[in-house]
Amino acid sequence: MTSEATRRKNSRTGIVAGLVAAAMVGLGFAAVPLYNLFCKVTGFNGTTQRYDPVAAAAEPKVLSDTVSVRFDSNVSPKLPWKFYPEHPRDTVSIGARDMAIFIARNESAHPVTGTATFNVTPLQAGKYFTKIQCFCFTQQTLQPGEQVRMPVLFFVDPKIKDDVDARDIQEITLSYTFYPVDEGKKAS
Repeated sequence: MTSEATRRKNSRTGIVAGLVAAAMVGLGFAAVPLYNLFCKVTGFNGTTQRYDPVAAAAEPKVLSDTVSVRFDSNVSPKLPWKFYPEHPRDTVSIGARDMAIFIARNESAHPVTGTATFNVTPLQAGKYFTKIQCFCFTQQTLQPGEQVRMPVLFFVDPKIKDDVDARDIQEITLSYTFYPVDEGKKAS
C-alpha cells in the first residue's frame, strides 16, 4: 500500500471517529431531556403526571373506590429547612381532587432558595397520580425563620382501575425531597 493510500485511509478513519465522538457528545446532552420526557409520558420510575385542563377532555369520573395516600418528606443536609406534611396520610376517592399541605421552615439566619424533587411509589402508580398544582413546579425562597404552608392539589386517575398491574394498589406514597438551589442557577 502506498503512503498516499495509507494517509487517505487514516484521514477517513479520523473523520469517522470524529463524527462518532460528536454524535456521542450530542447524545449525552440529549439523554437527560429524553429520559425526562420518557418518564413523564409513561410514569416510569414513579414520575407523576401534570394536569393540563386544556388537554383534558373532561373532569375525571369519581369512583367509589378509595386509595390511601401517604406523604413523605425529606430535606438535603445542605438545606437548613424543616419540611414535613401537615397530615402524613389521607384516604382519597379515586378520581376526586384532593389537597395535601406541606410545611417548610427556614432554620437559618439568611434567605434560602430550595427546589423539590418528587416521585410516587409503587412505581406503577406514577402515571395515574396527577398533580394539578404543586409547590414543586417552582423554586421556593424562604426568609430567615419564615414558615410557609405549601399545597399540593392532586387526583388519582380512574384509569388506574383498568391497569392489571396497578388496579389492586391500596396505598400510594408521594415523596418529596428539597435541595438547595445553586446561587448561579436561580431563576431571574
